[in-house]
Amino acid sequence: MSNIGLIIPERPRDIGNFLVGRLLPFHSKRMVGPFIFIDHMGPMAMSDHENFDVGPHPHIGLSTLTYLFEGAVMHRDSLGTAVEITPGAVNWMVAGSGIVHSERTPERLLHADKRMHGLQIWVALPKALEDIAPSFHHIEAKDLPSWEQDGARFRLIAGEVMGHRSAVPVHSPLYLLEVSTTEGATIRIGEHLFGESGLYILEGAVIDDGVDHGPRQLLVAKDSTRCSFQLAPGSIVYLFGGEPFPEERFIYWNFVATSPERLEAAKQQWRERAFPMIAGEHDPVPLPGTTW
Repeated sequence: MSNIGLIIPERPRDIGNFLVGRLLPFHSKRMVGPFIFIDHMGPMAMSDHENFDVGPHPHIGLSTLTYLFEGAVMHRDSLGTAVEITPGAVNWMVAGSGIVHSERTPERLLHADKRMHGLQIWVALPKALEDIAPSFHHIEAKDLPSWEQDGARFRLIAGEVMGHRSAVPVHSPLYLLEVSTTEGATIRIGEHLFGESGLYILEGAVIDDGVDHGPRQLLVAKDSTRCSFQLAPGSIVYLFGGEPFPEERFIYWNFVATSPERLEAAKQQWRERAFPMIAGEHDPVPLPGTTW
């Protein structure tokens, strides 16, 4: 019997100068564990006069995780961080009480043909920590746990699972695991999982109860402890989840909070330019539907 409780397809969303595939939130499934937002960026080719350019914008109440398959992004934030993220590394930004960051094509690539492909993920913070001081962490690809087992390759991007722990400093019990195979594999992992679980198919196919599920779909498990599936040859999937929170989360634009009042306060704070800003950057993104 299939353990798939819900299938969520990617839906196109315009986030400025390009389209992404939105996975979460979904109308009938707002979160999977603490994961509240997932966008699949690309793959897209950009010419020598096209660039990734997201100006300064604020976040509260969450941690952002950027994970690239191709390309490069220059991250700058109001803490003074300036880091280029490259494929396989993790940018983990804890917004907490409030942070502002920008994401742009690195200067060295501005006038070159380039590609972009990756995941943008938001992880909600526990209620007791939603207003902690902001912080930023960059973990190189070589520092993420990786291993081979049962014909598959595993890389733990964040959290703790299967006896391994990522260096990404998460704030609640969760996991984000890359699983890939060249020849195909059977993955029996339920005994290691907890909370809610989702499986995003990037390439190849997942075979569950005799049915093939192809790329650009998110499969949400009925019961994470019963997760077992086959991967077709040439597959890459991302298994993620963790303990859900007892409280509802509200989202407006780039803000996540446990109350609508906190969202309203953040909106007013951004209108008044009361967030800390990024030194040397002067093109902040206005609230949706407004101008400065």
